[in-house]
Amino acid sequence: MLFAICVLVQAQTIKVPRIGYLTLGPPPPSANQEAFRDGLRQLGYIEGQNIQVEYRYGGGKLEHLRELAAELVSLKVDVIVAANTQSIDSARQATHTIPIVFAVTFDPVESGFVTSLARPGGNLTGLSTVNPDAAAKRVELFKEVIPRLSRLAVLRNPTNSGSRFPLIQTEEGARQFGMRLQLLEARTADDLDEIFPLASSQRAEALIVIVDALFIVEQRRISDLGIKYRLPEMFDTRQFVEAGGLISYGANLADLFRRAASYVDKILKGAKPADLPVEQPTKFEL
Repeated sequence: MLFAICVLVQAQTIKVPRIGYLTLGPPPPSANQEAFRDGLRQLGYIEGQNIQVEYRYGGGKLEHLRELAAELVSLKVDVIVAANTQSIDSARQATHTIPIVFAVTFDPVESGFVTSLARPGGNLTGLSTVNPDAAAKRVELFKEVIPRLSRLAVLRNPTNSGSRFPLIQTEEGARQFGMRLQLLEARTADDLDEIFPLASSQRAEALIVIVDALFIVEQRRISDLGIKYRLPEMFDTRQFVEAGGLISYGANLADLFRRAASYVDKILKGAKPADLPVEQPTKFEL
């Protein structure tokens, strides 16, 4: 009996790590989230057994995201996994002590998340899609598909601080091909209904969409509006093409989310985010 009691007490004192997963997107789980969970399983973590994950979804509402980040901090999670730039911003504002792993962001140095890719220097680290050639490559691919393309529109969410980097690269790519660039900005889903008629009235011939959690939520809407206003669309990720868009080129996001699990594993084993270099994509897909 005494032996059984000792075993029971020991089992009760074993702490199961608790992870917070924060995204601006809505439920149900996305392909990227499933890739992260797959990464955990490959490392031997089984949800509900030796790890617990608290999922929080912003549903496209930035103000709600901040509340969810504060909620995860109050739960005293061991690590927060931030699935997009707005989630990183919200988590960073909520805590300066809990480790934060970002699964994807354009340029974490430019956005002020880390000091450098090699030495993050704070409580944040993770994976970046930073690649100077990718944005210019999208312009080049569009020129191959539409040889007479001269008026190119680009859509971004200005609340996403990381979108500035690919925008600059897209502008440089457009200049190389002598294209006129039209900037379109959408902070909410309702903005999209106004932006597409505007692009059409200004004779835009094609549209590049800089990936954002809000646009992922509205991917079907964006694809349908592109068809309605006869605007061929270029994206960063394949899920937009699956929703009806024309073409995509960029880092394989599922691979990045799967690799994010390894950061969680290292942090749970005692590593500090400041000492874990930010990794860049190794897989791209057209």
